[in-house]
Amino acid sequence: MADNEGFNLDHLDTWGEEQRFKVDAEQTIAYAEATNDPIAQHLDGTYAPPVFAVVPAMVMMADATMSVVPDELMMRILHGEHDFRLHRPIVPGETLTVRAKPIGVEGKSSGVVVTTLMETRGESGDLVNEQYFIGFFRGGQFEGSVGTTSPDHAFDESLRAREADFTTVQKFDEDQTFRYSGPAEDPMPIHLDDDFARAMGLPGIIIHGLCTIAFTSHALITEISPQDPTRLKRLAVRLTKPGLPLETITTSVWRKGVVGDREVYAYETAGDEKPGKFLITDGLAEFATA
Repeated sequence: MADNEGFNLDHLDTWGEEQRFKVDAEQTIAYAEATNDPIAQHLDGTYAPPVFAVVPAMVMMADATMSVVPDELMMRILHGEHDFRLHRPIVPGETLTVRAKPIGVEGKSSGVVVTTLMETRGESGDLVNEQYFIGFFRGGQFEGSVGTTSPDHAFDESLRAREADFTTVQKFDEDQTFRYSGPAEDPMPIHLDDDFARAMGLPGIIIHGLCTIAFTSHALITEISPQDPTRLKRLAVRLTKPGLPLETITTSVWRKGVVGDREVYAYETAGDEKPGKFLITDGLAEFATA
């Protein structure tokens, strides 16, 4: 049997059906509150938080990613990486149009990586954001690589020659996953049911990966551009280990410099469960120059 048997490669680079999403201020504010976001413009409903961009695309993201893999792999998915390209903020009250397509499949020694592209547009057709979702299917087998692989955002190891420019310490609340699940429209039981999570080989309920990304987004914004959160234009991460309720996390950030019209930062987020645990590695953030 060929390793690639059962993969639906004819779905690659084919957009799924467009869907519309009405942005409700109550939901965006609840999302900000559920991620302990301190940014005033997010809490008052002026703008949706940047990571909220995934909410309108969630169903299409999952459908597009699952459409290329064999049925037996579907329950083995992990959120490997996410890359947000933010052209403008989402504004509560507007109606968005979202679509998604799988663009690449790559075999690894421990599983299969599927890269999916999502595109969100406003009512006038303007591009609001693009997102690359990288799903990792544990234990899957795929020979070689087809299509487009995930965009690079690897940490520049030369930065370790100096101390981080700043660090931010945050702590997940005990009820973080329960508060996050509703406004994020993500009811996966590994985040809500301790017994189920343990049955899946986890230490118990784990924090949503996107909730962790949201925490790091406002850790960056509050230090770099607290008065104007819309300056954040790219946020890319590798999700390495899951966070746990009540865990303290430390995000360390290095300023790389200015490239064109962007201030570029590299970062990583460590946990406190055990020494050497990282929730996020290969973090990359780009802010429009002031």
